[in-house]
Amino acid sequence: MAFTQGTTEHDSDLISDSAEKSCFSDVTDSSDNEDGALDGLELNPFDGLPYSSRFYKLLKQREELPIWKSKYAFMESLLHNQVVVVSGRAKIGKSSQIPQWCAEYCLTEQHQHGAVVCTQVHKQTVMWLAMRVADEMDVNIGHEVGYVVPFENCCTNETILRYCTDEMLLREMMSNPLLSCYGIIIIDDVYERSVSTDVLLSLLKDIMVSRPELKVVIITSPDLSKKLVSYYENAPLIEAEDTYSVEVVYSSDLERDYFLSAMKLLFEIHHSKGKGDIVVFLACEQEIKRAYELIKQEGLHMSPDLGELVPITLNPHQSLLDYMPYEELEQGSKDHRRKVILTTSLGEPLIWMSNIHFVIDVGVERKKVYNTRIRAESLVMQPISKVQAEMRKQILGWCRSGKVFCLYPEDFAQKEMRPFLTAKVEESNLTSMVLFLKRMDIAGLSHCEFINRPDPESLMQALEDLDYLAALDNDGNLSEFGIIMSEFPLDPQLSKSILAACEFDCVDEMLTLAAMVTAPDCFLDQSPESGATVDNLDKFVHPAGDHFTLINIYKEYEQMRSNSESQHNVEKWCQDYYLNITALEMACVIRLELLDIMKRIELPITEPGFGSEENVLNIKKSLLSGYFMQIARDVDGLGNYIMLTHKQVGQLHPYTGYCKGQKLPEWVLFHEFSVGEKSCIRIASEISPDLFMQFVPQYFFSNLPPSESKEILQKASENTSHVLSAQSNEEELGEDTYDNNTDSNAEQRCILQ
Repeated sequence: MAFTQGTTEHDSDLISDSAEKSCFSDVTDSSDNEDGALDGLELNPFDGLPYSSRFYKLLKQREELPIWKSKYAFMESLLHNQVVVVSGRAKIGKSSQIPQWCAEYCLTEQHQHGAVVCTQVHKQTVMWLAMRVADEMDVNIGHEVGYVVPFENCCTNETILRYCTDEMLLREMMSNPLLSCYGIIIIDDVYERSVSTDVLLSLLKDIMVSRPELKVVIITSPDLSKKLVSYYENAPLIEAEDTYSVEVVYSSDLERDYFLSAMKLLFEIHHSKGKGDIVVFLACEQEIKRAYELIKQEGLHMSPDLGELVPITLNPHQSLLDYMPYEELEQGSKDHRRKVILTTSLGEPLIWMSNIHFVIDVGVERKKVYNTRIRAESLVMQPISKVQAEMRKQILGWCRSGKVFCLYPEDFAQKEMRPFLTAKVEESNLTSMVLFLKRMDIAGLSHCEFINRPDPESLMQALEDLDYLAALDNDGNLSEFGIIMSEFPLDPQLSKSILAACEFDCVDEMLTLAAMVTAPDCFLDQSPESGATVDNLDKFVHPAGDHFTLINIYKEYEQMRSNSESQHNVEKWCQDYYLNITALEMACVIRLELLDIMKRIELPITEPGFGSEENVLNIKKSLLSGYFMQIARDVDGLGNYIMLTHKQVGQLHPYTGYCKGQKLPEWVLFHEFSVGEKSCIRIASEISPDLFMQFVPQYFFSNLPPSESKEILQKASENTSHVLSAQSNEEELGEDTYDNNTDSNAEQRCILQ
C-alpha cells in the first residue's frame, strides 16, 4: 500500500483521559467538598454549596481549551445581540463550554428570562455532555444540569441547563410554541443538517420576533459559518481558532477493496507496537460487524507481546451504557490493550475517547436516501463530503504524534468529494415534518424559511400522504385525527394505526407492536451468514406474520422479566434466543410513554386479547388503516414481491417467519422496504385483497399506476360489491315481505326496532 504525506490544520481534544473518565464519577464526593471548604469557601452560584477541589482541577483543564480564548468576545456579543454564531473546528470544547457560559449569563442581573437549552442531533451526545458538564460545574446531574432524549427526561423544574435532542425541542414546541421557559437557546451540531435542526433554525426566526428578550446561539463548523451569518441577517460571528496540526497520509491510488486495505493497515499499526487507540471509519454497519468478527478472530492468533486488540462498535443506535466499559479500560494495566473503534459517518460526533493516535478513513459511505417516486429508501454508495473528511482528521485532538491514514488520493478528495453534507430535508421522508409544521400552523408559526429548500415534489407527496391518512381536512389544515396523530412521537402511519386500534379493540397489542418497531432491532445478529437467530425464531413465530411474532417476543420477554428473580436470568434468556436486551428494555420504556399519551388525551384502552382469530383480524385492520401504502404481491410464487405503488421488486428478510418452510403469502403488508443490492422487505404479514379493499381510501387506489396487482384488487372489490349488493337485496326483500304480515307482526316489528 503506497501513501503520500501531507499535513492539515487541526484542533484540540476536549479534555484529558482522566477528566473524561471523571464525567461518570460521583460529583458530590464528600472528601472533595471538605477540601473545597478549606480552600476559602467560595460558593457555587448554581447550588449555593462550596466548590470541591475537583472543580478547580477541571477548571484548569477547561482554561487550556482553544475555545476558552474566545470567552470574553462571546460574552460581549451575547450581551449586545439577540443571535450569536460561533464557528470552530471539532474537539475544541464548544459543546461543553459555551452552554456553561450561557448558564452563567442567565444568572446575572442583566438577563433572568429563563433557563438554557442546548440541542444535539444524537441522544448519546446529549447524555454524555450533560454528565460531563455537570461534573465541570460541580453540580448534580438531573438537578442543575439535566438532559431530555426520546423516552427519557432527566430534568426538574429547577434545571438551569438542559441538553436535549433537536427532535425533543420541536416536540416541546407543540405545547409551548414560543419556548417561553428558555432565555437562551443553543443549536449545536448544525453541520449535520438534520431535518429537526433545519426546522428549528427556521422557526426560531419567528420566535425571536415575538420574544425580543430571547437569545439564540448557533454553533457550527467554519464551512457553514458565512451561510448562517447571512441567514440570520449579519449576526455577529465568533471564530475560535487553534494552532494544532496533524500528520495526514494519503494513499497514492484509490483502493479497490478499501475494507481489506483498512483491515491490513490496522494490523500493521498494531504489529508496529505504536502506542494509542485506533479509529476506523467504514462505509456501513454491515462492514462494522464484519470488521468486528475479523479482529476477534485475528486476535486469537496474535502474540501476547503485542497486547490485546479490543474492537468497539460505535453507532447512534447503541445505548450510552454500551460506551461506559470502554472508558474503564486502564492504560496502565499489566496486559496492554489497544481499543479499535469501528464506526461510520454517523459515529463521528460520538467519539469521545482521548487516547486516539491513529485514524483510518476509507473515504466512502453507504447511506439511505429517501426516494419520493417509490416511497422507499435507497442505499447509495458515495464519497464522503470534505466537511466529514476534515472532521475525521480533527479526532486526534492534541495528539501531535498521531496520524490520519486516508485510503484515497489527495486529488480524489478535491475532485470527488462534495464541499458540504447534504441537508437531510433534501433526502428524507418529510411526512412527519409536514405534520409537525401543520401543528405549528395552529400556534401561528406558519412561516418556515429553510436554509436549503426541500424538494417541492417531496413536500407535495408528504401532504398527499397525510391526506390519505385523513390527517388533513378539506381546507388542507389538520383534522381532528391529524391533531391526535401529532401527539405521538411516531411515524404518522403508525400513529394512525394506533387510532384505528381504538375502533377495533386491539389497543394493547398495537401499543406493543408500535414500541417494538420503534425501538432498535431486537435481534442481536442480523447478518445473513449467521443462522443463529433464524434457528431461535421457532419459539416466537406466529402464523399470521412478523408483526405478530414481535408481539410474541415482547410478551415472552415481559413475562420472563416479571417472573425472574434476577436480572441475570433475563440476560441469559435473551442470550439463549439471540435477542437484544437493550432493545427490549427500550421497547418497554416506549410502550409506557405511549400508554401515558393515550391516557393524557383520553383515548380508550382495551383489554389484551392476543391469540384469538378476531384479535388477529382486528390487528390487521388497524395496520391496514395506516399502512395501506405499503403493500406488495408475490408475482411468481418464488418470493419476488412487487410493490403496489411502483415496480420495484424485493424479497422478504431472511429472518421473517415465512422463511421457516411455510408457504409464502401472495399479499403482504410490510413495515420497511429499502432498495439496494439486496432489496429487502422487513416485518411483513399476510393480508387478503378483500381486506385491503375494505380499508384503502378510494382516491389513493384510483391514483395507483396500472398493474396486474391493481387489476386483481379491482376484481376483488367488484366481487365484494356483488356479494354486499346481493345481501342488501335479500334484506330489502325480507323487509317487503315482513311489511305485508299481520298487525301482530307489525307490532312485533316496532318492538324490535
